[in-house]
Amino acid sequence: MGLVSTLRSLLLFLGPLGICSAFVQENCTNYKLQFERVFSIPGDIAMLNSTLVSPDVIDFTSVPYNITWYDSKTGQEIRNETGRILVQGETLWFLNITLEDDGEYVTVLRTPSRCYMQATKLVVDLPVAGECGRPWKVAQSLTKGVTDKLSCPLWDQINKLNSYNIPISIKWYQGCETIEDGQGKYTYWDMTKLKIDGVDSQNKGSYTCTLTFTIGGVTGSMSETIDAWVGEEYTLVPQVYEPANEIIKAQIGSNLSRRCLVFVPCVGTPVVDIMWLAKNNFIVNTNPSDRVYISDERVWSQDGPRKGVWFERLLMISELREEDFNINYTCRAYSYRGSPEGYFTLLPADPNIILPIGLVLGGVMVLFINSVIIYYLFKVDIVLWFRRAFPVLYANKDLDGKLYDAYVAYPQPCAIGFSEEVEEFALVTLPQVLEKSCGYRLFLAGRDCLPGKAIVDSVEDNLQASRRVLLLYTASSFISKRHTSSTSSNNNNNLKSSDCSENNESKTTDNNNDMSYDGGEGLYTDTRQQLECVAAMHRALLEGSLKVILVELEEISPAQLALFPESVRQLRKKQGAVCWWKNLRKRQRSGTCMRRSEDEEKGGQDTKLSPSLSPSSRFWKEMRYHMPVRGKRAMFPEKTALLNL
Repeated sequence: MGLVSTLRSLLLFLGPLGICSAFVQENCTNYKLQFERVFSIPGDIAMLNSTLVSPDVIDFTSVPYNITWYDSKTGQEIRNETGRILVQGETLWFLNITLEDDGEYVTVLRTPSRCYMQATKLVVDLPVAGECGRPWKVAQSLTKGVTDKLSCPLWDQINKLNSYNIPISIKWYQGCETIEDGQGKYTYWDMTKLKIDGVDSQNKGSYTCTLTFTIGGVTGSMSETIDAWVGEEYTLVPQVYEPANEIIKAQIGSNLSRRCLVFVPCVGTPVVDIMWLAKNNFIVNTNPSDRVYISDERVWSQDGPRKGVWFERLLMISELREEDFNINYTCRAYSYRGSPEGYFTLLPADPNIILPIGLVLGGVMVLFINSVIIYYLFKVDIVLWFRRAFPVLYANKDLDGKLYDAYVAYPQPCAIGFSEEVEEFALVTLPQVLEKSCGYRLFLAGRDCLPGKAIVDSVEDNLQASRRVLLLYTASSFISKRHTSSTSSNNNNNLKSSDCSENNESKTTDNNNDMSYDGGEGLYTDTRQQLECVAAMHRALLEGSLKVILVELEEISPAQLALFPESVRQLRKKQGAVCWWKNLRKRQRSGTCMRRSEDEEKGGQDTKLSPSLSPSSRFWKEMRYHMPVRGKRAMFPEKTALLNL
């Protein structure tokens, strides 16, 4: 017997030595013994799982690999054994545990170019006499007076079996008594949890969760026991706020400081450890003289809005090197409620292109602003040049069914706002420049209307035949008789006959002709101009079918403007007016008309000058800008036919 014992001891010694020697010859990267142990009792099923199949070790989605399990006691490769052992890649199943199965088991992962190894510890003990639970217990707390839950520690095994689509069942026990689902205050919840309503001191004690399933042709079970205690104090699952699974970019050679920020909802003092990991290894250095180190934990309490404790631990790298990049840095909060984690991935910073982009955008912005300013100052000249240079881009409107380019509406003789200067401007100046020099065709009531035709019909027909309306007005053109009663007697003595009337008698009696008489105050009003204004504004503002050009013959003060019809004031505010009075003064300001530098001479004093009749002057450029475009592009025949209907 002594010789047999000696040989057995020698084999036990040479076994690990032989397997280790083989690994050294293969030059395997050794991840050593896993921190977590697997506990079991004889007769149960046990699962050993290697963590080598991880992106922190290899790119297992693209690199081919194989896994071999070894018994460190014998040095032999572990293979499938019916009813006893089942090998499934990185997972080793013991289907019927015995005391001899206690020990370390080595996983070797091989790729075409590398080799990795890791040991896992299996602990097998006999149950404690007189107890129904397992000899190793997991401590969990229950909070008195609230609904709380216990979590079965077999979640890794459950997840693995679910990945194999293997049916499972779970049974809970309190001491030696079975807990049925829905029994009293107990409810099976979310597969791995036991919910307890209204926790009290009687819920303290030992709870066992047993997982039953069939694998490898063997039906068996595995169990874990929880030592539950009830207290006023409680701790919930930690919540990792930072890092938040993000990507961080930094320059090589720079320093890096990131914090792990964890909140633990609790009452009392929670037992939580905050750890940083890189490449699945713990960072434990706390000396600031090291290049990579972590700070001490900083802890502070919070009373509201939610009671709990904050934990903070910094990860600091004084100088980033190439090997620090393309790595996940993980912060994990270890607690008996769970171990949540957050990570950040460190990547090299992109080239700095902010400055060139900023210069380009700044240049584009300056160019845009300058273009807007130039266009605003020289808009009229630019548009007129473009029309003259590219007439083929504009349709020829000679076939649009219109007879006139513009209908000229101005105060008629005997009307408020009439003067000889207004009549001369309408009948002489406008035709001289727009018709003779620019080639436009104008409709002038004092020149072109047919005698004997009703005013309403005349205005309506000629507006319909015109592309634009030139509305000439002075400060008194739209002021009613209530504001001009002091001048009514003079108006009665200066009546002029209309060119559109056949006799003077009909002017004072027929409401359809140019003049109407108000017997109340003896004041004549310009019915034609009223009709022209109303019809033009209706088409311009309501229908949008006719464009009205406001021609301001004298400067209008704010008080005078307030007496204008609302439609005229609205149109003047919207599009402004072409100001003839600027040709007669050196310097003048207006709320809607633009000031020109050529108007500023001799201290701004009024000077009577002959108006410029050159089409290239500012006033006539603005008039041409608003007048219809004289294009050369032919219109489609069907459109021309529709316009002639």
